Amino acid sequence: MTSPSLLFDLATLLSLAALLILSLFALSFILHLHDRSLHTHSLQNFTSLWTVRLLLVLLVLMWSLNELARLPLIRRKYLFPFRQESICQLNVVLSLGFIQPCFLMTLLYLMNASIKKRNPNSLLAIVSVMSLSMPVMFLQIVFVYFAPFSETLPKFMYVSSVVSADLKGERMVLCACPFFSWLVYGGFALAYGVAFSVSCWRVMAFVINKGIARRINVLATTVMVALPAQVVCLCLSWVWVPETRLYGAMLLAMFLSVAVCMAVAVVLLVVRPIQEALVAGGDYCLWSHDKTLRPPREEAAEEHHQPAL
Repeated sequence: MTSPSLLFDLATLLSLAALLILSLFALSFILHLHDRSLHTHSLQNFTSLWTVRLLLVLLVLMWSLNELARLPLIRRKYLFPFRQESICQLNVVLSLGFIQPCFLMTLLYLMNASIKKRNPNSLLAIVSVMSLSMPVMFLQIVFVYFAPFSETLPKFMYVSSVVSADLKGERMVLCACPFFSWLVYGGFALAYGVAFSVSCWRVMAFVINKGIARRINVLATTVMVALPAQVVCLCLSWVWVPETRLYGAMLLAMFLSVAVCMAVAVVLLVVRPIQEALVAGGDYCLWSHDKTLRPPREEAAEEHHQPAL
């Protein structure tokens, strides 16, 4: 009989495989657009944010690989089985302190940049995203690696892993989220939710294209549902013992909320805008040689007066 934890790990692996394929597909779109813009003058205006979109996709790839390292199924067999506690600490710091905050800030930057008349500086954008994420990462490092007041606090407030045993009685280390890590990320999520809501309201006030308005609504709904769901799952994960089915289900729900949010963001902020930019520039789909897919130049140009979402 297959254990519930193994089923949860397999479901996570399948979801990660799909997310990795989507990320590689988006990465090929970005590189193709950049290559085409070097030879096509009409595409140069669409490549101003190509490095920011590249950062968004790379962060999704990093998060996927970090989640792979979190799985006991992968960590015990392939990743330093005698240093599993250290891997769990690194997983918490990277995920809640660097990758997810940077991803959310990059998403917010792309939303705000879509209504600016001037092409933003991509290097400045990347520096801004990293700088805004550094305080969260610094706090995560302090609470995970140094664990202040650990002698007077319960273990769940500062430990990043718990030792358990599988069905065969073998030692198994399960990654966990310390209370203070959740507190730091929850505070960031609260502030981010307010900023993201304001940004969506500003963009919607500017957009007149119904198709783009639908995309913004889908993106906003996804983020505003996934972010609180992740924070709630992190909080409720302390209620159950890590070996129980409910704990595994809670971790899977938390993982899926983030994975769906990232997938929707990649499709709406990377794949679709680049696809439309290629069509507007006279190019056509990467997988098709049918030139009848090209719309009239005037209609494509008029459509891209709207935010590139």
